Amino acid sequence: MDATSTSPASHPDFDAAFNHAAAEALRPRLLALTASSAWADELLAGRPYADTESLLAASDRIVTALPEDEVDAALAGHPRIGEQAARTLAPDQASRSAREQSGMVSADEEVRRAMTEGNAVYEERFGRIYLVAAAGRSAEELLAILRHRLDNDPATELDMVREQLARITRLRLTELLAESPAESPAESPDKSTERADASKGAAR
Repeated sequence: MDATSTSPASHPDFDAAFNHAAAEALRPRLLALTASSAWADELLAGRPYADTESLLAASDRIVTALPEDEVDAALAGHPRIGEQAARTLAPDQASRSAREQSGMVSADEEVRRAMTEGNAVYEERFGRIYLVAAAGRSAEELLAILRHRLDNDPATELDMVREQLARITRLRLTELLAESPAESPAESPDKSTERADASKGAAR
């Protein structure tokens, strides 16, 4: 499955806001989406982006090329499938993960037990948590995917984790871009001054 399957739906004014936002204001918001410093820094360094799809495509490319240690760093911001978000996560991160895993809410006890056991087997085999783009998937589907991926060799599974991380990151970044300009990261003082001066000039 392609990491680019999520259709962009950004606010028309947010692309400009993303391009001109102060890096120190935007970087923490990016890390709240995916806890990889390499991803956030490279995404910021790639500005300005021509449009939403260019930004999302850059994110996909960066995530799918992350070294293994950065993949593991990113996984620190994801709870296990079927478990409540860790208390170490910020409230907005925890609620986001809960929404993405909403398919587990209706799981019966047998499926929950099988998922717990499957998570343990997966972690023993691959040394990291089972990551899957869970949004829109039922508990049974999430369990079936886990069992299927247990047959992968470590290198293949690492590539699969990168692909799933790219999907999740694209979805979360799309949600950030859909926020209104009022909720967007603040511009740097220099950019704000430039805009104010331009407005004054236009009014004369």
